[in-house]
Amino acid sequence: MASVTSVNAQQASIAQAERQVQQDQSRVNQDASRLEQSRSQLTKDKQNLADTQRQSTQAQQQQAPAGASAIRLSGALNNAIERPNRAEQALVANPATAKPQLNSVGQTIGKLINVVA
Repeated sequence: MASVTSVNAQQASIAQAERQVQQDQSRVNQDASRLEQSRSQLTKDKQNLADTQRQSTQAQQQQAPAGASAIRLSGALNNAIERPNRAEQALVANPATAKPQLNSVGQTIGKLINVVA
């Protein structure tokens, strides 16, 4: 036969387990509610994204003719850039004989680096 103390201990243990089950069920219900809210928000966000992408695509399609004219302008800009002739582009044959350039303080700029050493 079970003693009164062990019966009381088992009843307390059962009561504790029931409270724990109730708390866990409450947490499950709260999590289910948050999950449903998250799913609803995700659906709204997906719709907003689809709308934004559609608007962006429409805006790009409307701007396409303007972009084509910009491409044609770039050719005109390239032709307007001055291009020095080959003689002006040539480097000095012997860099050691080149005259050093001076800044406004009289300091030499563009010193040569000896790459032979």
